[in-house]
Amino acid sequence: MSAAYFITGTDTDVGKTTIAAGLLHAARQAGKSTAAGKPVASGCQLTPKGLRNADALALLAECSLSLRYDEVNPVAFEPAIAPHLAAREAGVALTVQSLLKPMQQILARQADFTLIEGAGGWRVPLADQDNLSDLAMALKLPVILVVGVRLGCISHALLTAEAIARDGLPLAGWVANIIDPKTSRLEENLATLAERLPAPCLGRVPKLKHARADAVAEYLQLDLLD
Repeated sequence: MSAAYFITGTDTDVGKTTIAAGLLHAARQAGKSTAAGKPVASGCQLTPKGLRNADALALLAECSLSLRYDEVNPVAFEPAIAPHLAAREAGVALTVQSLLKPMQQILARQADFTLIEGAGGWRVPLADQDNLSDLAMALKLPVILVVGVRLGCISHALLTAEAIARDGLPLAGWVANIIDPKTSRLEENLATLAERLPAPCLGRVPKLKHARADAVAEYLQLDLLD
């Protein structure tokens, strides 16, 4: 059976792509077919083939299905700024409807394991009153939350989980990505997260010198997902 999830984070730069690539790699190791989508990405490099985003390329590298870059990342912006601001500067109407169809097309490929990765945290603005969380709602996907473990992460994680529940989506699991291994009372913080987040912890990923997908996959447990 195919399974698909929307992956979000407690903030920007908390390792969403690192964890997403690790999850995809773990699925491939388990013999599953994989696909991924990064509906909108800012901070892209101009190449002879067009704008390319490092996060989207990392996801594409872990897709076992044959997907084009523009299928994985249909909307790309060069400036490394909030997507709604980049879209406004580029004169692009960035709405849920503009992102929904390409992500539905990826889901329609029916890979065994599919991830759609957001940008930044849960409530990232698009155009008008649309948010990227509205795309997850439109896709009706359960959510995997990447918690960037550092001082202050507990509040960010709990508030994000509350927002996800309020939006009517299930939290399928969460991953502790240890951004700051010197966080005071690290174990106690992780225990509090485990007690209070209403979903299983899929893994604790230490700060790795080389956070390749295969290295990250070793710390993740896909079998804890429903």
